[in-house]
Amino acid sequence: MNRTLGVLISGRGSNLRAIIDAIAAGRLDARIAVVISNRADAAGLAHARAAGVETLVLDHRDKARYPSREDYDRALVAELKARHVGLVCLAGFMRLLSPAFVSAFPNGILNIHPSLLPSFPGLDAQVQAWAHGVKVSGATVHLVTADLDAGPIVLQRPVPVADDDTPETLAARILVEEHKLYPEAIRLVLDGGWHLDGRRFLR
Repeated sequence: MNRTLGVLISGRGSNLRAIIDAIAAGRLDARIAVVISNRADAAGLAHARAAGVETLVLDHRDKARYPSREDYDRALVAELKARHVGLVCLAGFMRLLSPAFVSAFPNGILNIHPSLLPSFPGLDAQVQAWAHGVKVSGATVHLVTADLDAGPIVLQRPVPVADDDTPETLAARILVEEHKLYPEAIRLVLDGGWHLDGRRFLR
């Protein structure tokens, strides 16, 4: 697979930083061509610039340029394709992608989610898990489809939930595992030798 990455962010970019660090340390053979945010104030943009990675801001609230979700997603696709991106990595990108985007990168979009999917999809997964009283939560990297947090699972890592955990302490421990898991999953996908059997990611 083409080892050129495009990373989409909306916020602090801690998983972006983990990817940058893994590449710099030689644990991940890839190159980030561009980091795109839908928010100009996303802190993760500074991580990208510090690493010498090109950054772009495409503000989804600019309805003059992007009248619809599909228009916005087509603009994202155009920027990624112009840079010959082979794998798109969502790193805290807080938008549901339309079929127009997903179809442009078939089995070529990854997302990381702070729960053991299919449990607790959507926002505030750590709060959902804590409130539900589960004894084990964790992190999941999955291929992206047009359905929210529903694509084939590439890798998962469990995180025990302690009796004295709060949503914040649980989220912090899950985030530590996310930073290890995401570069590993990206490497697996880029290295190839895998296939899908229905929903199952097999290698």
